[in-house]
Amino acid sequence: MKKPSLMVIFLTVFLDLVGFGIVLPLLPLYSEQFGATGWMIGVIMASYSAMQFLFAPAWGRLSDRIGRRPVMLVSTAGAAMSYALFGFGSGIQDAQIALVVLLVSRALAGICGANITVAQACIADVTPPEERSKKMGLIGMAFGLGFIFGPAIGGIVIKLFGITGPGWVASGLCAANFLLALAILPETRPATGAIKTVPRPRFNQWAHVLARPQIGLLVLVFFLATFCFACFETTLSLLIAKNFNLVQVNNFGDAATSATILFTYCGLIGAFVQGGPLGKILKRLGERRLIALSLLLVGLSLIPLPFIHGEGRLNWAALWQVGALPWWALIVVLGGLSVGSSLARPPLFGLISILTPPEEQGETLGVAQSAGSLARILGPIFAGSLFNVTPWNLPVGAVPYLIAGSVALIAAVLAWQRLRGAEANAAMRGK
Repeated sequence: MKKPSLMVIFLTVFLDLVGFGIVLPLLPLYSEQFGATGWMIGVIMASYSAMQFLFAPAWGRLSDRIGRRPVMLVSTAGAAMSYALFGFGSGIQDAQIALVVLLVSRALAGICGANITVAQACIADVTPPEERSKKMGLIGMAFGLGFIFGPAIGGIVIKLFGITGPGWVASGLCAANFLLALAILPETRPATGAIKTVPRPRFNQWAHVLARPQIGLLVLVFFLATFCFACFETTLSLLIAKNFNLVQVNNFGDAATSATILFTYCGLIGAFVQGGPLGKILKRLGERRLIALSLLLVGLSLIPLPFIHGEGRLNWAALWQVGALPWWALIVVLGGLSVGSSLARPPLFGLISILTPPEEQGETLGVAQSAGSLARILGPIFAGSLFNVTPWNLPVGAVPYLIAGSVALIAAVLAWQRLRGAEANAAMRGK
């Protein structure tokens, strides 16, 4: 594979994820500001993934038939439109109408959210099997960098231009991304005639992919890992607002600033891990051990998060004071969570890709991505609905975090015990 091709694919995904990262940390706070209840926040957060769940396999299959480039172009253009709608909706005075527009904007973004699936297929097209797990880390690195620059930009923009600014800036970035992809994104799918595809209805695609036991197991582990992280993504902003006494109605800016700083920090950790030591760790541990270790870190990090309490917004200048110890505790735990979550995706998708025939890369990766989207549907609704449930005098947010942490630990055991066959089979195919 030529290095410029890798960088073009990476840059296209990165710019799209910067737009995504601008909006994501603020969306729960926006929704609550407009009067949404916990389950409504979960639905708005899940709408993006609900549409991805429905459309990702079809986009992947379409890219197998007509090529990766046209699908990437359509998805980036659609993303620009969806964020423009988000910017418009966030400025509407009528709270109910604003919530509907935000919901529609996220659903449209999900329909057009084919970038990740098709980018993974692009990497599979041009990467030999023995390098595929490592190169899939580029997608994770794009996620990490997107969550560095996106939340940071969002935090700055909301101070400069108010509540509507992040949506319009995200739209502008995606529009620029479309123009960039139009100019430099190459077609990576093998030439016509090299690949023969078999038309299958969408649900038959699922049945065909999951009928392969090893790939089905990998998709299940990815689903569980994504579910746990989606619970965290949905509620972190709300959790720090409650646990650090940042009431959104009166201190929306403090809650938003603190949330964007923390998401930026998590993105920085993720980008460092996937852009640096991931290859060495993968070579040393292998896919199975790395997946199990990543899920173990995620589980052990999620469980203590709701029990960390403090006062006041996150202020880097005051972190050296004694009163900032709760923030330091939160930062340490989030560091472990970021390391764990950044280690899981590349080996999972590397194994899936290696075990998949060349003519079915887009379809299989689309189904796997769609399983992740399903987890991002269920996770936000689950976490949002249970966020304010406090049985046995547990703190706010403890129930979804304790359950998600336990699921991650169960998934770690499942990966350790059951992925040996998939790893061995992948090694036989050229690793």
